[in-house]
Amino acid sequence: MRILLIEDDAILGAAVRDQIAADGHSVDWVTRLDGAQDALDAASFDLVLLDLMLPDGRGIPFLRGLRARGSVTPVIVLTALDRISDRIDGLNAGADDYLVKPFDLDELSARIGAVARRYAGNPNPIITHGPLTIDLAARSVLLDGRPVQLTAREWVLFEAFLQRPGQILSRAQLEERLYSFDTEIESNTIEVHVSRLRKKLGAGVVETARGLGYRLGAG
Repeated sequence: MRILLIEDDAILGAAVRDQIAADGHSVDWVTRLDGAQDALDAASFDLVLLDLMLPDGRGIPFLRGLRARGSVTPVIVLTALDRISDRIDGLNAGADDYLVKPFDLDELSARIGAVARRYAGNPNPIITHGPLTIDLAARSVLLDGRPVQLTAREWVLFEAFLQRPGQILSRAQLEERLYSFDTEIESNTIEVHVSRLRKKLGAGVVETARGLGYRLGAG
């Protein structure tokens, strides 16, 4: 997933960024709401992590504004505000989950995965696809019962297809998933990783929609 982190605390922000990256996600980190809006205008994100107390404003009105404009991007609130009323305000404003600081980074990872699965329409972390058994929480794949090792980049792309079964994803959409891994993505990067996925998981796991992009195949 491509995740937008909105957090002004340098130490916490760096820790969350590193955790997200270690989980195989790409992350854009901003410290102000105006930077967050610029990022959302410029790119498509799969999830937003939102602090509620930013140097240039409060996160709740920002979140309400996102929802009022029709954004359905999942949002997890990260905040030191721990009163029940604060949590209710956050959820009523459109947050999908709420974590009170200080929080465990592994719990954050689990909540990110749970929210993503709900939005993908399958809250169960274990899914099957043809001969594949996929554990979305553990980021592991079995092919006919045998483990298959995917690199972080391969997993990011495979997860993108799993989240949108039947939907064609353009090269640009897939390149966005790899944004944080490479400062410059080469022109054939997507083709190379798709080829590797096919070799590891089966020739039919990713279908080519000529001139449009790629989609999840039958496996």
